[in-house]
Amino acid sequence: MSVRSELSRWLAGGTPAFAECHVRCASVSGLHRMAYTEWGERDNPNVLVCAHGLTRNGRDFDDLARSLAADYRVVCPDVVGRGRSDWLRDPSCYAFPQYVADMMVLLARLDAESIHWLGTSMGGLIGMWIASQDDSPITRLVLNDVGPLITAASLQRISEYVGRAPRFDTHEDAEKYVRLVSQPFGPLSDAQWRHLTEFCLQRAPDGRLEMRYDPAIGESFRQALSAGDVDLWPIYDCIRCPTLVLRGAESDLLTRETLHEMALRGPRPQTAEIAGVGHAPMFLDAGQIGIVRDFLLVV
Repeated sequence: MSVRSELSRWLAGGTPAFAECHVRCASVSGLHRMAYTEWGERDNPNVLVCAHGLTRNGRDFDDLARSLAADYRVVCPDVVGRGRSDWLRDPSCYAFPQYVADMMVLLARLDAESIHWLGTSMGGLIGMWIASQDDSPITRLVLNDVGPLITAASLQRISEYVGRAPRFDTHEDAEKYVRLVSQPFGPLSDAQWRHLTEFCLQRAPDGRLEMRYDPAIGESFRQALSAGDVDLWPIYDCIRCPTLVLRGAESDLLTRETLHEMALRGPRPQTAEIAGVGHAPMFLDAGQIGIVRDFLLVV
């Protein structure tokens, strides 16, 4: 494993350390590296995996990871094609079977027999699939603004921008774009928007800035739209571990009707809504982090 320690294990004042790591995974077109950021003590048997949304990356969870690093070994992967992870040679592999297979390789690398899982949107669907399996390693699950029924209308909205981002001359221009397409994240501070922008940019061959994900993800996403609404109730109903479902109160991806039905089926989860937020809560404030902490660390 290649590890670049960014900080000492613990700095003066108790700031948690983190390291940037990677693990080799396989697809039908060859090998690829999946990057992940790891927080806290590596020998902590309590592991929390935080999985991001469609075009985001594991650094979205920095504030949450700092808050929980004293209690968990917090692992935040960049799903293949995003962040520091490799892009796939065959774009048709940008699909959940590949994502789940990569995550199981990651868990083997971590030597984690059981884990807690927090997933935002796409990351929640990956966790839902793993948690639904017999002998699943997930023993506590947080689904952030995602559920087993996803409307075609919400997918259409996302399809209008994913994989179609322009290149930018400055970080300021890039941040304006991120604020525009990510407006449903809710009211964030200037510092928080800068953080969300910083880690989703890379230098393009022409020296300009571009979003740090494979644009081919957008094509795979749009091809799935022809199927209409996504119905994963049979998978959800197989989940048996304690579960928390968070919903942005203005979300178009997880409707209030779906949230109410989720509370009555499958794992019969705890539920909570975050006021003033759409798709999706980003765990950049103490209130949102506190809801997750209280659920995950229940005795």
